[in-house]
Amino acid sequence: MERSESIVIDASVVIKWFVNEEYTDKSLKLLEDYLNAKITIYSVQLMPYEVINALRYNPIIGRDDLVQIGYALSKFQIAFYPLLDGLYESAISVAMDSGTTVYDAAYLALAISMKSPLYTSDQKFMNKLGDRYPVFHISNYK
Repeated sequence: MERSESIVIDASVVIKWFVNEEYTDKSLKLLEDYLNAKITIYSVQLMPYEVINALRYNPIIGRDDLVQIGYALSKFQIAFYPLLDGLYESAISVAMDSGTTVYDAAYLALAISMKSPLYTSDQKFMNKLGDRYPVFHISNYK
């Protein structure tokens, strides 16, 4: 089956694959669509580290859980992009123009370069961006 849509996701979406939070259902639907080859997922190389770091502070997730989560992320075969070939320049530009972190802007820079939508559950990030960029809240995922 040919994948019909390419999307970029940030760590805030992926965290919901491992803990039950608001919009976990939408995040899991996105994962299901990926596993069923309906979409292709892209992200930056930093994403797995951000996910594991965020989950490290969850009181019900221990060291062994984090190792398993890291293993699972490596097995999903998401296309991870480094901040090379000018992607870092775009990330810096977005961060400076919008007042966001370079970490968050890296996902958006990838989405812009790929001409793909970025899905996030980080409302504060979205608020800083306004309507200038192709960023969608995970709650809007089909």
